[in-house]
Amino acid sequence: MDEEEEIMQIGLVGLGKMGNNMRARLRNAGIDVVGYDANPAVSDVADLGALAEALTDSKRLVWVMVPHGKITHDVITDLAGVLGEGDLVIDGGNSKWLDDTIHAEQLAAKGIRYMDVGVSGGVWGKDNGYGLMVGGAAEDVEFAMPVFDALRPEGPREEGFSHAGGIGAGHYAKMVHNGIEYAIMQAYGEGYELLEAKDIIKDVPAVFAGWQRGTVVRSWLLDLMVLALNEDPKLDAIEGYVEDSGEGRWTLEEAIEHAVPMPAISASIFARFVSRQGSASPTMKAVAALRNQFGGHAVKKA
Repeated sequence: MDEEEEIMQIGLVGLGKMGNNMRARLRNAGIDVVGYDANPAVSDVADLGALAEALTDSKRLVWVMVPHGKITHDVITDLAGVLGEGDLVIDGGNSKWLDDTIHAEQLAAKGIRYMDVGVSGGVWGKDNGYGLMVGGAAEDVEFAMPVFDALRPEGPREEGFSHAGGIGAGHYAKMVHNGIEYAIMQAYGEGYELLEAKDIIKDVPAVFAGWQRGTVVRSWLLDLMVLALNEDPKLDAIEGYVEDSGEGRWTLEEAIEHAVPMPAISASIFARFVSRQGSASPTMKAVAALRNQFGGHAVKKA
């Protein structure tokens, strides 16, 4: 087998903030990426049919990276019409885990394989790598492993990649991941507000920066909080208005279903609801700033 035949090939549907960065990271790793997006300015091909034709491997691999819900449903339906027996589709968006069974069955009717992958890393993933949580069959995971290895962070595979279980397990793990994320951001935001409220504290950004090494609350989210405060120490430029992607709500639905108490995560979600009722809360300004830092999520300017 010559060198050209050994190159892994993948189709990537959705070239937004994360998808475009993923394409770049995969190409930097030597993987042949054919990207499609509804925006022709960033797309490599005209449509999904052209994408399928451009993939020449006997077992074609297509990664879907579009918003969850109807857009994902439509893309899966369209792929079912252009792919065939033995091909593999990966949904790497933030789909609800219950949708994975529907999509897997829909594709299986055409002999097409399916996996779901929860992806964490936001706009920083191009350089830092993406945390990956995978749901699907072991043989499909093995087939796609060169792609997973290219996307995940450097270091031990098990520290940036997990095969969580069968179909739906990847998105379920990402759902819980995001629920935890909500609570951590809320805690940093509340700490920020209390530090700002106490006149004995003269340099709040310095306090957060001083927590980055050696403390038990250090984390990447803390690092991003420091970046946000360096840009706007009083967070005067944004409103304390915080949206949610939906995964926190799904986490609470599951908590109720299984009688798992989640007071911290539930409080963090309800705080976001309060923020949309006109709150100018410094806590929620900090949470909004954090979402913007890691995910590029829009904020409301003050």
